[in-house]
Amino acid sequence: MGALILDGKAVAGRIQEEIAEAVKEMKRRHGVTPGLAAVLVGENPASQMYVKMKRNRCAEVGIESFGYEIPATVSQTELENLIAELNADPKIHGILVQLPLPEHLDEQLVLQSLSLDKDVDGFHPINIGRLAMKGREPQFVPATPYGCMVLLEEAEKLVPGFKIAGSNAVVLGRSNIVGMPMSLLLVKANATVTIVHSKTRDIPEIVGKADIVIGAMGRPEMIKGEWFKEGAVCIDVATVKVDDPTNPKGYVWKGDFEFDKAAERVAAITPVPGGVGPMTIAMLLKNTLHAAEIAIEKGVAV
Repeated sequence: MGALILDGKAVAGRIQEEIAEAVKEMKRRHGVTPGLAAVLVGENPASQMYVKMKRNRCAEVGIESFGYEIPATVSQTELENLIAELNADPKIHGILVQLPLPEHLDEQLVLQSLSLDKDVDGFHPINIGRLAMKGREPQFVPATPYGCMVLLEEAEKLVPGFKIAGSNAVVLGRSNIVGMPMSLLLVKANATVTIVHSKTRDIPEIVGKADIVIGAMGRPEMIKGEWFKEGAVCIDVATVKVDDPTNPKGYVWKGDFEFDKAAERVAAITPVPGGVGPMTIAMLLKNTLHAAEIAIEKGVAV
């Protein structure tokens, strides 16, 4: 295994230390503690675990967290009324609505109801629209793609000759949460981007020409090690629980990439777990800090 392992846990740890110092300074100078509200609809175990992790990380850096666990039967009006209350609460600087929502709720209307200044997940249509426009900047960048970009910037420091600008990048997946915003960020960084999806032909050939490969399909080990170009930099976003009776836990976590074989060919690769996951939470905390800074600048923070 010759690849550099891009340790998301270590990079996220450094970012969180910087956030913790900035939060202390904000409290000292302005008397403001950044506040993050997490809205969880229903009882999805994966979402519950993820929200719990976010709350724990908030506590570690000094951000105050507010949890709102709502039954899956909540109506559209009730959910939007809650968001309106959170929009108006000066103690809350960032709001995240854990996705996916139950099918009877209109996700787009829910996201549109978020204040742009509190949309720390970066999913408001205006934020995504700004991300797509040349010469415009979103108020917030979605946390997972943001974390992937930071890991690519880390690779620029560590992999001889690697630059994002001018690279051929392949993004596997086109979801609103990862694939599409990831592609837009890479375009902004002057990469040439190909998006691979369920209708794409000749995927091995496309992957084999890529200097950067982003896996965001959620299909365990679909991308085989021999497909990768030698010297590529590879970020695996997918984290899928796979049954494994040989493991004491009875399962293992897998990404989109056939990790061991890929690591023999590529220049750098993220592990699963311990790669993108910790970065997602770190960038969410960074967005929350930024939201509090916006509130202080506008004179509406307490």
